[in-house]
Amino acid sequence: MARMIDVGRSLVQAGVMATERPMQRFWRYALAAGMVAIGVAHFVRPQPFVDIVPPYLPAPLALVYLSGLFEVLGGLGLLHASTRRAAAWGLITLYVAVFPANIHMAIHEVVPTGTTPLPVWALWARLPLQLVFIAWAHRYTRSSADGWTTIEPAHGGTGAP
Repeated sequence: MARMIDVGRSLVQAGVMATERPMQRFWRYALAAGMVAIGVAHFVRPQPFVDIVPPYLPAPLALVYLSGLFEVLGGLGLLHASTRRAAAWGLITLYVAVFPANIHMAIHEVVPTGTTPLPVWALWARLPLQLVFIAWAHRYTRSSADGWTTIEPAHGGTGAP
């Protein structure tokens, strides 16, 4: 048993395997579920999303479907260690890409079809929320499996055993 623990500890230290605490897993799953849900909503009820696309962008419906697809893929990608980093970078890129729609919504006080109008302050308060999502996704761009800790190899990270 002690040998198995030593092997596990060595794998963690080498960055091959990392442990993820329950709350870390919860937050990763929460982001993944939220992204999949909102991505699916882009296909089920696209009109509210189309309404906030700035008029200077072409093919609003196609852009809504495209962003919805990447939201679903990003959310699913967070669930798998092999795709987590790429998914996180993709979500960060997506949050930056859709930011003009959020600005457009705030400046023009857009009320998407079938939604309750938000107070103007809430439209503006949404903008910094993108930074929260970017920071949240950024947690998973790190090389460790859980995205919350950086694991240094036992040999000091020099590449030598």
